[in-house]
Amino acid sequence: MGNGVHVSDRELLLRTRDGDAEAFGVFYRARRGDVLAFLRVRVASGELAADLMCETFVQALVAVHDRDRELLVVPIAWLITIARNTLIDSARRGRVADDVRRRLQMEPLVLEDLDLTEVEEAAAEADLLADLRAALPADQLAAFVARVFDERAYEDIAVELEISPSVVRKRVSRAAAHLRATREERA
Repeated sequence: MGNGVHVSDRELLLRTRDGDAEAFGVFYRARRGDVLAFLRVRVASGELAADLMCETFVQALVAVHDRDRELLVVPIAWLITIARNTLIDSARRGRVADDVRRRLQMEPLVLEDLDLTEVEEAAAEADLLADLRAALPADQLAAFVARVFDERAYEDIAVELEISPSVVRKRVSRAAAHLRATREERA
């Protein structure tokens, strides 16, 4: 998976279910920023957001191995739902639950200053993404985010979106032009 080939979130979760622990690590690294951004704008501190993010992924890992559950077509929506439920449960309890982490005998996360900076950057990125969602058509947004934020190759994006690489380039270019024009209007 480190060969530069994009593997879908769903494929990573299917591989995880089949026993590939590295696949869940790739999924975690690809989506932790999304979960952190979602949580950080909803809680008082970066530390709390990180704790909730960890619990979210532990619960997701348990859920992936539940053979009675179908793995969803939109894994990020499924993951954000787990994060939302984790947040609601922690608010009810007045603390972040860690019973699943303990049951799996996983060590708690220890945060360094650099980690907290990453949490804050994820929150800022979430604000930017919200602005982009409001400003761009969905097709341009998908191509722009994949290219600029995820730093994926045009060819990989084209395969995922089932369009040609030239259409991806055009969508990214239009999105960038729209953002430049919007920025110039505000100046």
